[in-house]
Amino acid sequence: MPHLFDALTLRGVTLRNRIGVSPMCQYSSENGRATDWHLVHLGARAVGGAGLIICEATAVEPRGRITPGDAGLWCDDQIEPLARINRFLRAHGAVAGIQLAHAGRKASTARPWEGGGRVPADAGGWTPVAPSPIPFHEGDPPPRELTTAELEEIRAAFVAAAQRALAAGYEWLELHAAHGYLMHSFHSPLSNRRTDAYGGSFANRIRFTMETAQAVRRVWPERLPLAVRLSCTDWCEGGWTLDESIELARRLRDEGVDLIDCSSGGSTPHAQVPWGPGFQVPLAEAVRRGASVATAAVGLITEPQQADEIVRSGRADLVLVGRAALRNAHWALDAARALGRAAACPPPVQYARAYP
Repeated sequence: MPHLFDALTLRGVTLRNRIGVSPMCQYSSENGRATDWHLVHLGARAVGGAGLIICEATAVEPRGRITPGDAGLWCDDQIEPLARINRFLRAHGAVAGIQLAHAGRKASTARPWEGGGRVPADAGGWTPVAPSPIPFHEGDPPPRELTTAELEEIRAAFVAAAQRALAAGYEWLELHAAHGYLMHSFHSPLSNRRTDAYGGSFANRIRFTMETAQAVRRVWPERLPLAVRLSCTDWCEGGWTLDESIELARRLRDEGVDLIDCSSGGSTPHAQVPWGPGFQVPLAEAVRRGASVATAAVGLITEPQQADEIVRSGRADLVLVGRAALRNAHWALDAARALGRAAACPPPVQYARAYP
C-alpha cells in the first residue's frame, strides 16, 4: 500500500505527497477578491511541504457568500489575485486547488470574530436562497425558495466560475456539496421539502448536484481532476445518510468525478456528531470501498502517524489537514521527519539550516 509521502496521480495531475490543506474560509476577501493575507496564508503551506493547497469556499455569485468577507469567482477581476497566489504555489511544488461553493440558506452571516449570526439587509446583508423556505436556525427569517429557472442560473454560475478558475491557474477543482450549503441542502430531507423534480425521491434530491457536476465536467479539462466534497451523513434521524452518499458517489464517479472529499454534518444545529480524532475517516473508507472511487479523509487528523495509517491501510487516498495546518504551516515537513521520510519532503533551500 502507498504511504503518506508517496505521490498521488489523478488524471494528468500528480501530487508530491498525500497531504492536502483543507479549504478553510479566511473571511478576509475584499469584494470577493483575494488579498495579501491569502498569498501569505496559502503560500506558507506550500513552502511547508503540502502536496495540495485547496483555496477556501469560493462563491460563484454574491448571494452565495457565507459572509461579506468570503472569496468569490463571479467576475473576471477576481481572477488575477488568485493567479498571483497560484504562481507562488506552483513555484514551491504544490498543486493549486479551489473549492467552488454557494452558501444557500446559510448565507448573509457575520464573520466569526464579529459574532456570527444573520446580517440584516439594513446592515449590508441579503436574502438567502434555498430549496425550501426553511431557516437553518429557528427564529431566523426563512430563505427564499429557488425557482427552477434560478437553479439553471446558479448552475451556469458554477460553470462560469470553473472557467475562471482555469484561467487563474488552478489544476484541481472541488464542488462544495457539504455542510448544509446549497447543494447539500438539496440532498437532505431536513432542508428540502420540494415537490417538483428537485425534491422528494433520492434521484430528485441529488439532481441539482448531478447536473452541476456534469455541466462543470464538460468545461473543466479532461486532464484535470474534479472532486466533490460531501457531507456523508447529517448525524440526525431523518436526514441524509452514508448509504445515500455512497450511491451518490457512484453516480458522480460515472460522470467524471475523480475524488470524494468526505466530511459530514452541517444540515442542522441539532446533529449528534461523535467528535474525536479521525471521526470522519470511517466515512471516507466506506465511500472508497462502496463506490470504488478515490476519497479524501478530513476532520481532526493531527498526528503524522495517524495520517500515515489512514493511507497505508487503504482507508483514504488523500489526507486533508485543517486546524493542524493552521497551527503549523510546516506540518508536512515535520510529518516527514517524524515518519523517517525526510528525503521525500525536503525543505526549501532558504530554510535548510533549520533542518540539519
